Amino acid sequence: MAIATTITQLEEVQSAITAVLSMQSYTLDGVSVTKAMLPALTAREEILLARYQKETTRVKPRVSYANMGGSY
Repeated sequence: MAIATTITQLEEVQSAITAVLSMQSYTLDGVSVTKAMLPALTAREEILLARYQKETTRVKPRVSYANMGGSY
């Protein structure tokens, strides 16, 4: 089983949120079914968004010439 990327997981969570918003629960043949809990999905979405932002933000290395000697 392959590990899903952050963006794939985020897309899946957002699809689940959309599904929950359109029909959170239903009853079929006398059995009540709840798709998912919206607070749990939105909490997971926040975690994945933060992870995705870290993965896609590039940090520029800092260069210091102070201790390199010579004159610049």
